[in-house]
Amino acid sequence: MVEQLTNQAIELLHNLIETPSFSSEEDKTAKLIEHWFVKNDIPFERENNNIWAYNAHFDESKPTILLNSHHDTVKPNGNYTNDPFKAFVGDGKLHGLGSNDAGGCLVSLLATFTYFYKKDGLKYNFVIVASAEEESSGPLGLKSVLKYLKNVEFGIVGEPTLMQLAVAEKGLLVLDVSVKGTASHAAHPNDDNAIYNALQVIQWFETYVFDKNSEALGKVKMTVTQINAGNQHNVVPASCDLVVDIRVNDKYKNEEILELVKRAMPEQVEVRPRSLHLGSSSIPVDHPVVESGIALGRTTYGSPTLSDQSVLSCPSLKLGPGDSTRSHSANEFIYVNEIKEGVELYIKILEGIV
Repeated sequence: MVEQLTNQAIELLHNLIETPSFSSEEDKTAKLIEHWFVKNDIPFERENNNIWAYNAHFDESKPTILLNSHHDTVKPNGNYTNDPFKAFVGDGKLHGLGSNDAGGCLVSLLATFTYFYKKDGLKYNFVIVASAEEESSGPLGLKSVLKYLKNVEFGIVGEPTLMQLAVAEKGLLVLDVSVKGTASHAAHPNDDNAIYNALQVIQWFETYVFDKNSEALGKVKMTVTQINAGNQHNVVPASCDLVVDIRVNDKYKNEEILELVKRAMPEQVEVRPRSLHLGSSSIPVDHPVVESGIALGRTTYGSPTLSDQSVLSCPSLKLGPGDSTRSHSANEFIYVNEIKEGVELYIKILEGIV
């Protein structure tokens, strides 16, 4: 049964690759995923381009394990030499846009869910969500359907981790920072130049060290990534605008980081967060699902990249076939054997707890 489901999963991944599914444009890949459930006689629900299903013997008195991965993709890297929408296998690699991030994870989880679908007498229920808008952190992705999910105790989020156990993930806080000054003609004296005022602000972001370090995720990392000021050579601008990318460890809430930054800024600086909901996430290393993975020789680590874990309030583990370093790269691929291993390990890890 596992081999048959794995082969079906690989076939589905071929079809997903060849069906464009940029964030907010996933309706055609949603149809392919619907077909998986129909073919396997599994009732499902859909809202926008999110699709979810429960196991056959769902029992509201039991806790639920969420299995989740996404079927949207970024737009292809400009350095592609292959056709990003042509799925083909060469040297054991299945090539195509979304193959690694996160098509391999999604189809492996669909196969895993289907394996457990009819099993009775389990300690946990299962719900699987094939979600949209993960790459854009859009409003109509996983977050929009969480209200429909029942009794979720913890989740497994399918992202490429080489099937190692990402027990923590950094959150993301993006700040628009506007440093004010006094506009003037460049020929006249001005001791309130917004660009010069911004220098001390940039230096603060470069050198400030947060007190709390995470064993899994290390330090909070702040990086000024964009600067914009002025529109002609002979005018001192009234403001200098910065964009700051902050990767937040699991010792802080995004709201805490925001307040700390605001308190540290001079009076003439305005700080505006783009959002606060992309928080850090973690799961205890002694959680049963983590211990089950460790017993199978898997290692634990902290992930610096963002995923749909950021919208979950329950403990969650990031785990999946493929390698994160291939994500969003030209000529993206996943090894076929990684998918086979992914299905086998997902099943074995879950059999260790259910």
